[in-house]
Amino acid sequence: MYTRQLVRQAAATSQRTLTDFVIDACVLEAERLLADRTEFALDQHQWERFVELLDRSPRDNPGLERLFSKPGVFTGA
Repeated sequence: MYTRQLVRQAAATSQRTLTDFVIDACVLEAERLLADRTEFALDQHQWERFVELLDRSPRDNPGLERLFSKPGVFTGA
């Protein structure tokens, strides 16, 4: 009974119907859950190029090296 009352109170507080509130909550949770499960399709040539790019050695990037050599905003330095 507590759960039902809690959800109804939250819906009323947000000035939405119970149905709208529940659907919005479900959609938000579905989007969060599926955010990292993106599907994409490639033809054979595109797939081979994609794998080639993944397999090649990383390039030097002086700008990134400088960036990561500095203390971060959360390191307290």
